[in-house]
Amino acid sequence: MTASPCIGVCQIEPSSGLCLGCARSLQEIGRWRDASELERKRISAELPARKARLPEPPAQGRVTQRRS
Repeated sequence: MTASPCIGVCQIEPSSGLCLGCARSLQEIGRWRDASELERKRISAELPARKARLPEPPAQGRVTQRRS
């Protein structure tokens, strides 16, 4: 099973709608548990390119939530 890419830095970047920690969209985060293995792998394969386009997460003020 593909593990969740959540790193506990849960902050959505407004212009892209992606999490600064894991680079998933809110929709992807919400359905991760119920997603098929194929869907998880597809999303995971896209994350490195997404992360490269996102700013660095803030060093302070991080919000930690339950990993999904």
